[in-house]
Amino acid sequence: MEAKGKVFRYGDNVDTDVIIPARYLAIQDKKELASHCMEDIDADFVKNVSSGDIMVAGKNFGCGSSREHAPMVIKEAGISCVIADTFARIFFRNAINIGLPIIECREASEEIKAGDEVEIDFDLGRIHDITTGKTYEGAPFPPFMQGIINAGGLVNYVNEEGNK
Repeated sequence: MEAKGKVFRYGDNVDTDVIIPARYLAIQDKKELASHCMEDIDADFVKNVSSGDIMVAGKNFGCGSSREHAPMVIKEAGISCVIADTFARIFFRNAINIGLPIIECREASEEIKAGDEVEIDFDLGRIHDITTGKTYEGAPFPPFMQGIINAGGLVNYVNEEGNK
C-alpha cells in the first residue's frame, strides 16, 4: 500500500482536543465532524486539505483523551497517513483500529516541511520526500496490522476474516 500527497506540518504534543475540539463531539455525521478538524491550530486546514495528503508532526502526537474521534476526523478530512516522531499510545491504537496509517520516524518528522510532496511505501516503511529527494526509513507494520489498515479498520478486518 502507498500514499502520496502534500504535507501539513505540526509540532510536538498535538492533543486530541486540538485535533477535534470537544465542543463538536455531539456531531454524529463524520463529514460534518471532520469539517472542524485542526481548526483551533490551523483554521484553514479543512479548506486546503485534499484526499491523500499527509500530516507530519513532532513528538507525542495525539496525546490527551482516548477518543477515537481524533484519528477518525483526520482520516475523514482526507489525510492518508500521519508521520510523527512518536504517537501517544492510545492514539496509536485508535488509528490502527479505524484504519488510519501512521508511521513513527524521528528524522522524517524533524526534516519534512509543510507543503513538501511526500510518498510513502507502507510495506517497507519508506518515506520519500519528493520535494527534497531525501528518503527516510520508518518501521513498517507487521502484516496483520497492515491487514487491519488495508481493510479500513479493525471492525472491517474482523468481518472480512469471518467471511473467509
